[in-house]
Amino acid sequence: MYPQVLPFLLIHVGCVAAIWSGVSWQAAGLCVALYWLRMFAITAGYHRYFSHRAYATSRVFQFILAFLAQSSAQKSVLWWAAKHRHHHLHSDTAQDVHSPRHKGFLYSHVGWIFYRQHDGTDLVKVADLASYPELMWLHRLELLPAVVLAGLCFILAGWSGLVVGFLWSTVLLYHATFCINSLAHVHGRKRYVTGDDSRNNWLLALLTMGEGWHNNHHAYQASARQGFYWYEIDLTYYVLVILSWFGIVRDLKMPPAQVLRNQQRLGSRVVRQAAEQLAARFDSERIALAIRTSIHETELSVRDALALLQQRAGERLSSMPTRDQLLAEAQRMFVKTISLDDIVDRAYELLNDSVGLLLAAPALSTQAKAEGGV
Repeated sequence: MYPQVLPFLLIHVGCVAAIWSGVSWQAAGLCVALYWLRMFAITAGYHRYFSHRAYATSRVFQFILAFLAQSSAQKSVLWWAAKHRHHHLHSDTAQDVHSPRHKGFLYSHVGWIFYRQHDGTDLVKVADLASYPELMWLHRLELLPAVVLAGLCFILAGWSGLVVGFLWSTVLLYHATFCINSLAHVHGRKRYVTGDDSRNNWLLALLTMGEGWHNNHHAYQASARQGFYWYEIDLTYYVLVILSWFGIVRDLKMPPAQVLRNQQRLGSRVVRQAAEQLAARFDSERIALAIRTSIHETELSVRDALALLQQRAGERLSSMPTRDQLLAEAQRMFVKTISLDDIVDRAYELLNDSVGLLLAAPALSTQAKAEGGV
């Protein structure tokens, strides 16, 4: 476990000190203001700008965004962006650093950040950011913005300002942000096939200024707007639009019309990941064992046995499924996409390859003979 788990826990425990410090109106106001200000820095800074470069801005405002984002004590913008870019490359696969599917909900929500293998920053993934000396300075002094903000809260509102204004809002920011990694991959609705478990969740969108439209985001990551439709509230985008009126930000990227109409052709990575999910619905070991048993019983060749089992596929689950069966399962699994045939074809190839490898395995052959003998 990473040693900084102790400070993280102490921040949570420190919130209880409000019993001693009291909760002043000034401190409560600080808490609310700092939550929304820093949530914007997280969503517009850490995420949409530093991770995805969804819009452009000046070097000065870039530094302001980075400083405000790091005042949330979620490590440096370089670390955050590197981990997030890695997440999108491997979303909900075994290589994903925080997938509920593979490591469980608690690990994806918070546990992953305390393991030593996730402490380092892959600067190759963020070479575009590492070229700025001021961002590298913040990277080396990642806690400085949080310490400065905590000191200002104490100066403005005393101990209550520190505990309620800073600690409370920081803990709320932690878990609202972490919910996108965990809850937004478990609960909600899917509009797009993205090859992962990302979902749109309106409640999370309200709490995180638009980040809850997570399936939209995974469908088109470069968009500065994640609530694609007027009824999908995206406060971060609204603020960015206002800032663009004053020239503070510019070139806000938007989802293409094809994406909005859900008529875009899926990339090869998404097709592959979706195909792997589809193929996993069928037990390749049972299929291979059925083929071996059929060969043993009928003395057919492997090719003839496959053809026979495909004809009898509707009779038992252990039989080799036809492409039509894979298509029917895909239609149950996935939302509408023009790339459904590509997914089914790839899944059919994967399933055939998997069964073929199992048929070639001596262990399975031995097992099949034993089962056939019984």
